[in-house]
Amino acid sequence: MIGDGGERDPGRTRSDVSGSARDVVQAGQVSGGVHFYEYGRREPGTSHPAPRQLPGNLRYFVNRTAELAQLDSTLRGDRDLSVVPVFVIAGTAGAGKTSLALRWAHQVGDHYPDGHLYVNLRGYDPGEPLTARDVLPQFLIALGLPATAIPSETEAAAALYRSVLADRRILVVLDNAATVAQVRPLLPGNAHCLTVVTSRGRLSGLAVRDGAYRLTLGTLGEPEAVALLRTVTSDYRTDGEDELVELARMCAHLPLALRIAAERAADRPYMPLEELITDLRDESALWDALSTGNEEEAEAVRTVFAWSYRALSADAARLFRLLGLHPGPEFGIAVAAALAGLSLRRTRQLLDVLAGAHLLVQTAPDRFEFHDLLRAYAAGEAQREESPENRSAALRRALDWYLHTADEAQGWIKPAEDRLVLDPPDTDVTPQIFTDYDQAVDWAERENANFLPAVRAAGKAGLDGYMWQLPTVLWNAKAPSSLTTDWLAMGEIGLTVARRLAERTAIARLLEQHGFAYTKLNRLEEGADCHQEALAIRRELGDRDGEAASLNALGLVHLRVRRLDSASLHLEEAAAIFGELSEAHWQSVAVANLALVNYQAGLLTEAFDRAQQALTAHHLHGNTRSVGNARWLLSSIHLDRGELEEALRAAQEAVRIALDLRSHVLEGNWLLALGDAELALGHLGDALTAYHRSATLHRRLGDKSREARAWQGAGETYRRLGRTEEAAAFCRRALATHRELGDSWNEAVALDGLAGVLRNEDPEAAHRHWARCARLLARYDDPRARELREGVEERLADRGPEG
Repeated sequence: MIGDGGERDPGRTRSDVSGSARDVVQAGQVSGGVHFYEYGRREPGTSHPAPRQLPGNLRYFVNRTAELAQLDSTLRGDRDLSVVPVFVIAGTAGAGKTSLALRWAHQVGDHYPDGHLYVNLRGYDPGEPLTARDVLPQFLIALGLPATAIPSETEAAAALYRSVLADRRILVVLDNAATVAQVRPLLPGNAHCLTVVTSRGRLSGLAVRDGAYRLTLGTLGEPEAVALLRTVTSDYRTDGEDELVELARMCAHLPLALRIAAERAADRPYMPLEELITDLRDESALWDALSTGNEEEAEAVRTVFAWSYRALSADAARLFRLLGLHPGPEFGIAVAAALAGLSLRRTRQLLDVLAGAHLLVQTAPDRFEFHDLLRAYAAGEAQREESPENRSAALRRALDWYLHTADEAQGWIKPAEDRLVLDPPDTDVTPQIFTDYDQAVDWAERENANFLPAVRAAGKAGLDGYMWQLPTVLWNAKAPSSLTTDWLAMGEIGLTVARRLAERTAIARLLEQHGFAYTKLNRLEEGADCHQEALAIRRELGDRDGEAASLNALGLVHLRVRRLDSASLHLEEAAAIFGELSEAHWQSVAVANLALVNYQAGLLTEAFDRAQQALTAHHLHGNTRSVGNARWLLSSIHLDRGELEEALRAAQEAVRIALDLRSHVLEGNWLLALGDAELALGHLGDALTAYHRSATLHRRLGDKSREARAWQGAGETYRRLGRTEEAAAFCRRALATHRELGDSWNEAVALDGLAGVLRNEDPEAAHRHWARCARLLARYDDPRARELREGVEERLADRGPEG
């Protein structure tokens, strides 16, 4: 497709957006109004609700009264009111840090009327912990910002986060932090906010640099531990004090172990507690793989986990241990059913049992996760009780589910792409079926964190086929707004394995996907190399369809570096082959790409005719993405022909399509055309809105070239507003980026824009910029380049010789 990294697929109004020229376009005071809105997402006049993200308060919470009083006293006591209050609740695994933090947060929450934010940072999970870069977008969206306004760089996003919180009273709970680096960017800069952090570590850096107050949580005292056991079991059984004391001691007074033991006792109201204690004592040596620091505490955790586990039915116990093999941080009912080879109905029943026994945490109606200690225990039990063949079969079923569900999702997300020929899934695996586009995208977004762990798990198990098939399918089944870098980590694994297996067709396909990925990230030489190698393989294999695809992709890379003649040759050859093969859709895609080459060269009549031809064909075949692409191109052509209202309508329609497709890649690119049309019509505030959104989207996506083009548009808009300083700042930023990328054409365009800004204030600098611009333009001989060069030479001549 065109303009998307080469993928084959179809009054005075004050704006107070925070940030700097690095991060946002701040419109300031602009005559005519500035509207920073999220296209199509919210009705005008409605306000964003304050976030209320705290998990529910615990039903059974006893004791810790001294700790709660200590937290209250410190918060309300004699403290420096200019310092942002940060509380770190530290302690060993299972000590009840999260329970205490949430209990206190619910107690003091009314003092923070602007909202409550919560995140589990997963600092001690077996998989990758969340980083501040992962969390900041979630928090900013919850605070009312559109996703498109959020910078991708952590420092910039953290600055925006602090700006948004500057006048609010917000409570922030950061659960399960492992390092200071996870926490510090998430701290508000406003002393009226409160941050509560839980961690197994001391996080001394927060105390030293940020003035954090630390409360170290130990185990419960014996009376408190007994009280917890009695509270949980009192509705089900009556036990003597001595038995409860013994049970509490066997649990080492650890709240996690106590809670699980109490639940088991409540589930067996007619079994004497001394018999349960005997069972518990017998389990004490079953699991020695876990270390939580203190050996007595470790033994208590091991013992209680084993005791609770052995009380499960055979089916529930089997599901529990097999779930320890799931590679990602969270899982749904369907993949759990695949792991165990069970029906969805039976799996749901067993998951309810495990959640009721506090062996799993339910995070959504059909989503679950482990406490990190329990995940480790489940995996250990799978190693101990399941044969290598059974473990391998379970993992294969889970990978089958991801692979075939991704294939189903591709049918909605990228329907024009060829589907990979897959072996049928295991007979006990039922892939998820989708009834519309949004369902498929929802799945891809929800499961995104599991994709890379799944590929890595396949590698660890030596399952080579999944290692290359999963990345291949997921390129077309990933969420449209996911980051290209997320896929690259998988794609590199897949390509390495495909090369080792000498799977030539797979190698070519993965090379094509790598080529698109590198192009999106402005790594154009690497992108071209990948497409060139894929082309050679496809010609060697006699794959004419693949050959045309590689030629189309190479043409787009040549277009990005403005080798227009070469781009045209590649695309014409691609269109011819697609025509021979009766591939009407892909022939229309190649024709649209040729129209873009014509447009870049300044051949507007040829460009218009080809773009209209492509638009008609894409409408006929219902290819929505390609329709949007053609409208985006036609907007630019209309603009160059002076048809401003037509340009605006075409760009608006393209952006609406991008929003319907939930694609940040498409939206960010097509917003550039919308900004250009608004600017030409004199709608300066709306132009700034479009450029701002485009820049922030492209920063998140890692496309520096298009981000710089958005800054260039903002600079021209500020020039039209007579705000020279801001205009120059944005033009210089765009210029620096194009120079860094070695993009001489866009560097020349940026130099011309900057010279135009400086022409009256600093004519010497303007002359230098135009002189360099003319030298760069001398490299190009197409009509558009000649026209621009002639204009620059006229401006130089108007001033006279330099010096």
